[in-house]
This record gives sequence, C-alpha cells and structure tokens, in this order.
Amino acid sequence: MRSPETFDAYYVETRTRLLHEAYALTGDAPAARAAVRDAFVVAWHHWRKVALLDDRDAYVRPLALRRARRRHTARIWHRDKALAPETRLTLDALAKLPARQRELLVLNGLSALSLSDMGREVGLPRAEVERELQTATSQFSLHRDVPTTEVSRLLHDLAEPLESVRWPRATAVRRAGAARRRTHTVIGAGLATAALVVSGSLVATGSGTEPTSLAEEKAGPGVTVHAPVDDTSGRPVLDEAALLGPAQTARFGRGLDWEETGTAATGPDGDLLAPCQREPVADPDGLAALARTWEGSSTRTARRGDGATGNRQRGQRTEVTSTAVQVVERSRDREAAGAAFETASLWFAGCADPRTQLLATRDVKRVGDVAREFRLRTWGRQPSTVSVALARTGDLLVTTVVSSRGKPVSDRDATTSLAAAVNALCGADGAGACAGRARTRTAPPLDLGTGSGMLSVVDLPPVTAVRGPWVGPDPTRARTNDAATRCDRTSFQAKGISRALTRTFLFPETRNAAQLGLTQTVGSMREAAAERFVEQVRTRIRQCGQANLGTSVTPLAATSRGDTEMQAWALSIELNDQQSFPFLMAIVRDGGAVSQLGFAPDRNMTMSRPDFVALARRVQERLATLDAS
Repeated sequence: MRSPETFDAYYVETRTRLLHEAYALTGDAPAARAAVRDAFVVAWHHWRKVALLDDRDAYVRPLALRRARRRHTARIWHRDKALAPETRLTLDALAKLPARQRELLVLNGLSALSLSDMGREVGLPRAEVERELQTATSQFSLHRDVPTTEVSRLLHDLAEPLESVRWPRATAVRRAGAARRRTHTVIGAGLATAALVVSGSLVATGSGTEPTSLAEEKAGPGVTVHAPVDDTSGRPVLDEAALLGPAQTARFGRGLDWEETGTAATGPDGDLLAPCQREPVADPDGLAALARTWEGSSTRTARRGDGATGNRQRGQRTEVTSTAVQVVERSRDREAAGAAFETASLWFAGCADPRTQLLATRDVKRVGDVAREFRLRTWGRQPSTVSVALARTGDLLVTTVVSSRGKPVSDRDATTSLAAAVNALCGADGAGACAGRARTRTAPPLDLGTGSGMLSVVDLPPVTAVRGPWVGPDPTRARTNDAATRCDRTSFQAKGISRALTRTFLFPETRNAAQLGLTQTVGSMREAAAERFVEQVRTRIRQCGQANLGTSVTPLAATSRGDTEMQAWALSIELNDQQSFPFLMAIVRDGGAVSQLGFAPDRNMTMSRPDFVALARRVQERLATLDAS
C-alpha cells in the first residue's frame, strides 16, 4: 500500500542528510542535489517495497551516491567563488583520496552506519574496511594538515554551503516517480508486443531453434530487425526475442533442467544479477538494457529404508546447481559500447567478490566486433566455477555469466553460446559484425592497475582452513624481501636493480596464523644481469639442499622459453630436532624483469603445490607488463 504521507515525511527528514553525504563525496552541489532528488523519485516508484524495509536508507543512499559520482564535474568547487577557503581545502583533501577510501571516510563521518554496514555498502569485509578507513583518515589528515581528531568536524562543516539549497516539493517528486512507473510499464508492454511481432523475423538462434553448428548460427544476408521504439520517450527498446532461448540455454550445463526465472528491462537502478558485477549495467548512459536469468537443476534418486528387511524406498531430490544470466545493452554509439565492453571486462578480470580467483582469460575471434571470455572459481563453502563470455557488436554489448557448482560449462559450449547470442542480434538496429566459426586463444590477464608486474587478490588460489578472503595492501618499495628463504637470501636492493616493489598478502580474519602469508617481490634490471640473478638463486637453492642435512629441496616445476624462465620449489627447513619450517618458493624472469614468490603455510593452512605452480605462471604473465614498461 502506497502511503504518500509516510514518503513525504521520510523525504523531508532524509534529503538534507543524503545531500551532505553526496556533496562530501563529490564536491559538486548541483550534481549532489539532482542525484538525491532522482534517488527519491526511484524510491517512490518502488515505494510499496521500500516502505517495508527496516532501513530505507540502505536502498536510497547507494542510488544517490552512485548517481552523484556519475553526474559530478571534477573539482567544480574550484570555480565556486563564494566557497569558503576552509571548505575548498577540505574538498581538495577528500579529492586526493582513492574513491573507496573517500566513500568510507564520508560514511564513517556523516552516517550512522556500523563498520559491517559500510562494508556491505562498498563491498569489502569488515577487517578491510577498518584498514581502509584508518588509511583514509591518516591520509586526509596529512593532506588537510590537521590532526585526525578534526576529521569529523571538517566533514560536518561541509553542510554550510548547502544551507541555501532549495528542494522540490514532495508532491513533485511523487509525480516524477509515478511518471517513471508508467514509462516502465509502457516499455514492458512494448517488449511483450515486440516479441510477438518480430519473433518470426529473427534468425533461428534467437527464437529457440537448436543449431547444429556455428555455420548454421550465422545469419543470412538481408535480415534486418529494427528495434522497437517506446512512444513515450523515443528511446529504442530491446527485443526479448533476441535473447537466448531454451535450446541455447542447454549448453550452459548439459544434463540439467533449465528454467527461465525472469526477463526484464534493467538499467543503472536495477539489481546486480551476476557474480563480480559492480554495477547493474556497464553503460549507465546507455539507451536500453535487457536481462534474462535462468536456474539449472539436477534430480538424483536417494534410497531410504532398512536394507536388512528389504524395505527400501526411492525418493528424488531436486537441487539448483547452476545459474545463468544474459544481459544485452544498447549504447548511444560504438565508442560508448566499446567503453562498456572494457568496463565489463574489468569487472570480471578484477573480480572483487571475496574468495574468487581468475583462472583464465581468452580472446575470441570471429564473434562480433570484439569478444572475450573469462574462467573464474570461488572457493567458499560451496565452491563454484564462473564462466563469463562477452562481446560487442556495433552499439550492442552482450554478456553471459554462468555459475556452476557441478560440472562447469566447457570452453567450447561457452564460445558457442556467445556466438548464438551475437547472432540473435545480427541484423538488428545498432548491431555490427555477426558471428562465424569462432576461434579462441589464451590471453594474458588484463592489467588491473595494481602495479607493474604485481599480482592482485583475484590471482590468488585457495588456502585450506582459513577464515575470510585474501587481503593485500598496496605495493611498497622492496627494502626487505620476505619472499626469500634462508637458503637464497635474495635481495632486490643491489646496484642496477630498479622499480623494486614488494607486497605481502594475508588473511587478517584468521586468528593465530602469524606465519601464514604470500609475498611477491619484483625488480627490473638489464637482461644479462637478470639471467645471472636467476641463476644465482637456482644455485643457492641447490647447494642449500646438498649442504644442509636438515633442509630438503623438492623441485616442483621448471620452464624456459626464449627470454622467459620460471622455476618453483618446495622447501622444508629444519629449525630444531622437533620442528621444521615448510616454504614454497619460485623465481620468475621475463626479459629484464624478475620476480620472487614465496608462500609460508601455517599448520594445516596451506595451498596445494599445483596451485602454487599455477600462481608462479600467473606471475610470469603479470611480469610482462613490468618488462614492457
């Protein structure tokens, strides 16, 4: 039941507080006001649901802050002559913080959220929120040249420039929300109508026909399907019939019973539907977006009863083991669609979901204008494999994400499904290249901006018996090298070594794990010096195993090709008669770039040797960026 009185009271009570937070986040008062107003328009659109929430701010605040970030112009406060110098200094100090730290500092200073609530809002575990908040506080204090005790006061003082802001009446906001609801209803009706009118004109792959090969999935010449247009807004509407049908969905998990769970228009205010997704759509300024979801279930027969008497009964148990999502977005032009493609690629290449590891990246040829695939795995209580495929064709971006707790989607099926999804759009208004017989090749992981040659959290494999996710601070200058062992004592501080950085990843939520950690150290030198550097490490490890009876050295892997090489070992170093210290270590080179990787387990908390070798190979892939730079 909609209650205008309740909404009006909430709007009047909350708008100024949210404006204050959005302004502190952006320094752009007009953008902050517009974002807060729009957030309340959306809230009235969904008021039947929002009104029932215990914490309505948890719904409205993210909308307001996300829209404010998208709208604001960089450092607009520099052009505001009426702004007090103290306010300008505060906004300058906030602008120097990374986006996530700035948001945490603002939420901590101006909202009543707990650390756990802030973590949920920004997508971080509580322990990492504490560290990021401490860093943000100290950095703001340094930039603003004030003690940390003054941070809260300075944030609250940002309310002063907002005192003259005028707000639209609650009735005007409700009218806008009602108009928005009517528009969405018309779009939904247009989708249903367009599905009936256009479904016969689409290529077979968009209407549920099962193709037997990629050759059959390629659309014939002369097929043109114009996107329907919403009469109320003039914006193109994507056609439901252009999404994958039941026959194509079967490839997401053969042997499963797939059921469509929803198809709807989506946008910047929609829901996050897939793992690793950071925003509902990759292009927030796009013309239209359409999403479809499925669940794949398996049924197994269980036997119950007393075997001794022969009284056995058969029972069936059905369980959802896989989920799938397809999102199609239409951008204003090919350039915007290309930017959306790269944005979505970075969501998955740098997946921020806890305990999620990137296993492989592949480039796909002959599918749309550009296409990529990713394979990830999660290693929580219910491990799963995540298969991601995305392609841009003209102004359109199509993304499919399948999460499987059982047998994962094969690489071939993932590619074939992507080709079918692209050909379902082939010939449509805004579409570009269709799909032919696809070819894939393994590609290096995308650069995530974490430092040249450095691993990221998304690269790290599972560790047994730990709590919480991997956490790693920013790389620092390699004055010491915790990746080295007692055997090699490698230093990256010698003459001729430049750009030496180190980074240690830990599990801060795991107690009593003082030894547990993974360290990577990198450095750059002349190629001949890098060859000697690596050979010296190999020699010292070999001699250590031969000369020390209490030290065992087990080679795990060794590869050498061109100007690249990698070798990994498992070491056990005896501390005394009753205790030894296990350690996994690798040395990697790419041209003149060298990296050492060391993992110290703690009791039963360890990673498998194959996982460590695979991680050393990932180091080699990352190291190419340091060599190239």
